[in-house]
Amino acid sequence: MQVPDRVAPIVDFIFPPRCPLCGAAVARQGGLCAACWPTLAIPSEPSCPGCGRPFAGAAAPGTRCAPCLAQPPAHDGIVAATLYNAAARRLVIAFKHGRRIALAPLLGRLISARLTASRSLGAGEPWLVVPVPIHRWRLWHRGFNQSALLARDIAARIGGELIVDAMVRRRATPILGGLGRTARERALRGAIALKAGTAARIRGASVLLVDDVLTSGATSNACVRALKRAGAKTVVIACFARVLDEALPPDRA
Repeated sequence: MQVPDRVAPIVDFIFPPRCPLCGAAVARQGGLCAACWPTLAIPSEPSCPGCGRPFAGAAAPGTRCAPCLAQPPAHDGIVAATLYNAAARRLVIAFKHGRRIALAPLLGRLISARLTASRSLGAGEPWLVVPVPIHRWRLWHRGFNQSALLARDIAARIGGELIVDAMVRRRATPILGGLGRTARERALRGAIALKAGTAARIRGASVLLVDDVLTSGATSNACVRALKRAGAKTVVIACFARVLDEALPPDRA
């Protein structure tokens, strides 16, 4: 939640701004200190136009990575603010599990900046902004959908139309963190669908699908398939942190 400008000085006086990673004093709430900014792994260029995967060396414009060539993705691009490392992990854990929802503007700002830099959204094209859904039981337990908080912030920054409840999890799924790619896909089969009455708004639209972390892509791919079945023209995935396959243990890739 963004603090209104008129009350920000009062909040800063009562709760002096601190870096969420190291606790050092910073200029504003939700900002990182100068020492911690470089610890985030910002994706480099050139990158694959299909999935945003950074190339290790030089690549001709339009060159796609081996995974995209072997199995073309259903989505139309991935934009990640950072690559998943120790700093990104600490921010995600604080945001999602530590319930520090005041971090949403920081993460949303980083994602939006990356979207602008990558030119993934085109010029002047209207976008629907849709969060990855969580099951109602998890929502009751956590109290919020972290992807919805990010989607709300991003929609305000890029001028997109937020549809916070466009999709639903029809059944609870196990925690996917310890599962491999095949097991994740099996667990999610049929679990995600469009909410009744939403298809008309999705048909022919360009959709920005928002999540906090992209690991194997099983959850986002299930969402992409549901959106494409409803007639979405374009679906671009935006996330704060992305785990590259080579960063995963073999049984998780």
